[in-house]
Amino acid sequence: MQIDPNGKTLQGVTTFLAFVALNLLYLVCCIPIVTVGAATSALYEVTIRYSDDESGHPLKDFFPAFGRNAARASLLSLFLLVPFALLAFSAVFWWFNQNALGAAGAVIAALAAVYVFMAWMYAMALVSWFDAGLRQTLKNSLLLPGAEPARTFGIILIPVALLCITLLFPPFVVILATVGFSVGAYATAFLFRSVFARHIS
Repeated sequence: MQIDPNGKTLQGVTTFLAFVALNLLYLVCCIPIVTVGAATSALYEVTIRYSDDESGHPLKDFFPAFGRNAARASLLSLFLLVPFALLAFSAVFWWFNQNALGAAGAVIAALAAVYVFMAWMYAMALVSWFDAGLRQTLKNSLLLPGAEPARTFGIILIPVALLCITLLFPPFVVILATVGFSVGAYATAFLFRSVFARHIS
């Protein structure tokens, strides 16, 4: 029996294994915490490129993208993830305040935290795809969630769905650790490309 190296089955298996390796590489690069932005931006870059007629090589291109995006992605992560963490903490704090004012404060803080997190996702994708200054990238990332609510909902739905499935069904963490992040980023890549095509030349 001969195996066709150009056959769809073998190509599918090769692509799947590449995404598994990409997922593991991403998780390893996120371990220092301060590199989460650079790793996420690199992941978005290689998956957005691959979503465009399967151009590029996700695994091979990851580290060059990581180095290229590290400085801007890290600074933007500092600007956005710190406020996100503070807002999330505020939401939890007000939620346990046991009164109507506390509940209202919790809802407002939670909604603001979600918006800032969506802005961070856009910022990482913008860094991966455009060579713009920090101020312009930050401005665009804060405006795009409001300008594209439908596509933004799809972008945020993917990580939220993965988190919820993992919380409800803990064994799913195995899927998350092997292909969850890389395949999730690939799914959002089509939405990012659509947003960029509509708003940014």
